[in-house]
Amino acid sequence: MPHPAPQRAAYDAVVVGGGHNGLVAAAYLARAGRRVLLLERLGHTGGAAVSARVFPGVDVRLSRYSYLVSLLPPKIPRDLGLRPATRRRAVSSYTPAVRGGRPTGLLVTGDGTARTRESFARLTGSDREYDAWRRFYGTTRHVAERVFPTLTEPLPTRAELRARIGDDTAWQALFERPVGEAIEAAFADDLVRGLVLTDALIGTFTHAHDPSLRQNRCFLYHVIGGGTGDWDVPVGGMGALTDALAGAARAAGAHLATGCEATSLATDGTTAEVAYRTADGERVATARHVLVAAAPAELARLLGEPPPAPGPEGAQFKVNMLLRRLPALRDPGTDPRDAFAGTFHVAEGYEQLAGAYRQAAAGRLPDAPPSEIYCHSLTDPSILGAEPARRGWHTLTLFGLHAPARLFAAGHDAARDALLAATLAQLDAHLAEPIADCLARDADGRPCVEARTPQDLERDLRLPGGHIFHRDLAFPYAEDGGDGAEGTAAGRWGVATRHANVLLCGAGAVRGGGVSGVPGHNAAMAVLGR
Repeated sequence: MPHPAPQRAAYDAVVVGGGHNGLVAAAYLARAGRRVLLLERLGHTGGAAVSARVFPGVDVRLSRYSYLVSLLPPKIPRDLGLRPATRRRAVSSYTPAVRGGRPTGLLVTGDGTARTRESFARLTGSDREYDAWRRFYGTTRHVAERVFPTLTEPLPTRAELRARIGDDTAWQALFERPVGEAIEAAFADDLVRGLVLTDALIGTFTHAHDPSLRQNRCFLYHVIGGGTGDWDVPVGGMGALTDALAGAARAAGAHLATGCEATSLATDGTTAEVAYRTADGERVATARHVLVAAAPAELARLLGEPPPAPGPEGAQFKVNMLLRRLPALRDPGTDPRDAFAGTFHVAEGYEQLAGAYRQAAAGRLPDAPPSEIYCHSLTDPSILGAEPARRGWHTLTLFGLHAPARLFAAGHDAARDALLAATLAQLDAHLAEPIADCLARDADGRPCVEARTPQDLERDLRLPGGHIFHRDLAFPYAEDGGDGAEGTAAGRWGVATRHANVLLCGAGAVRGGGVSGVPGHNAAMAVLGR
């Protein structure tokens, strides 16, 4: 008996993927009067920018995957009629250390002035590193103020961006030479050097002197957000932001179809067909444009083309925890509420990072796994339900570095458990009590700790190789001698693919990565001819 023909419907645009970038694109297009269909494989929108009750019977909504906001331009929520609430962290970071056999640490406050200077002096014995810190981040602030506004403009050429920055020393340090050279020239203290380098390694498996400069690209996106480099806490968790974006898209008339997986894409450059699977059977949507808010590897799969080579490899280890209380520190001069309010750096000295990279590159779990931790509930307790809040519970989010997917390829669960134990042991070395003694328990009596590897992220979110940026980040300018798309609207906005009416609007686009909405905005602008 023949199968019935799939149902068909026509749209101006189909958006594949309902993460924050797909939602931004759908909202802009719908507000411009376009008929828009958004397809999301999962049963909810938000992608990696979601909140979830991770632990059974525990009323706490954790930002499960992505958790801080820096790169979202104010223009996007303003254009979409939204007012997402974020809060600035009073403490930027705390890095524990042992000096002269005594526990101490470096506390960097949000304003970076008196308390920060005092903390540098206690750690290093002089003002030298603090003064270097001020100069170094004065330079990155200068670059941020000039680069950040360009993210929602047509893509500048390399020469145009260099002229806009107007500082050849800064350009050389961040765009031309491995960032390790600038860090080593500016700072003498190993711990301070490591603290600076971490922004070049988030989700990026590389080292300070990588000649490919992938570390520079990662560093740049971590210091330009908002024109200041500040990373803020989304009130209500990351899901509150993406729920608002979904609401804006629906209110504008976009149809958001969850539980609908795109299975194939065909295009002649003018009209495209997207086949997708629903609970009721197969369907086909035709459209003038298709915007893919998924990885380039997923786009290749939909087109039936070979995946991009080389394949991307994620390099992070994500751990969510819920605590009955914040642990006491071995450093008697720092309140845990200060230490965990910002980014708490563990095993991230400069030489420690280099050693961990070498071990992981050789296929070994690092002896001292580097990680950074922060407590969302100290800045925004609204994610806690009434009972956890009454008990004084807190969340902890840990992001591990130098944990490439290759480490878990053989014996995944054993490698995950070993890395979790080693990572928490590095944290315990700076605590006056084991973190395990502080963990809350779920309704089944199990400790509230969840560990996610790159393989977990690939399985759950279709991130190729577990890469949170979909592939290596690109500098935010048009490359010289590009692919010939520079003269098209999609090329000018950095969202072009090999097919004229198929645009990339996820993290793998130029100026992608992070919770920004920038690729979604730029793909919509290309479609609208703006």
